[in-house]
Amino acid sequence: MNILITGRPGCGKTTLIGKIAARLGERAGGFITREIRERGIRQGFELITLDGPRVTLARVGLASRVRVGRYGVDVEALERVGLEAVRRALEAGRVVVIDEIGKMEMASPAFCEIVARALDSPSPVLATIHAHPHPFTDTIKRRPDIRLFELTPANRDGAEGVIWDWLTVR
Repeated sequence: MNILITGRPGCGKTTLIGKIAARLGERAGGFITREIRERGIRQGFELITLDGPRVTLARVGLASRVRVGRYGVDVEALERVGLEAVRRALEAGRVVVIDEIGKMEMASPAFCEIVARALDSPSPVLATIHAHPHPFTDTIKRRPDIRLFELTPANRDGAEGVIWDWLTVR
């Protein structure tokens, strides 16, 4: 079972996946992202693996050939740290946590390859995925082995329990 959480920006996808990953503990591997804020203003995103290492994924002012909005994206850091965390989770047969399958991450062909590999593996995938149309993510969302959960203010309070049940009841 592969579970994708989608929803509008700022609806709580990362918070939700982080709570579920914490409940899974050592049964999960992969990464989450967090905003980097300075004086209350978002300046970028940090990638944090579930087993410790962290790197800056994107930042205002970061020199990079890949830009998403006002952010320069460090694709090398994503591949070196984030993708390696996903590989370790796959090798260990853990729940694979990927936050998120979005524009910044899809700038890496290697990221797209490991996402496809994870979805095809026997390990369950728990990921957030952007809501906007995109050929790669649209294909993923149509897979028969996907349960897509759209997070909204109306279902946010019960979302963790629903997704936990999907992950743990087989």
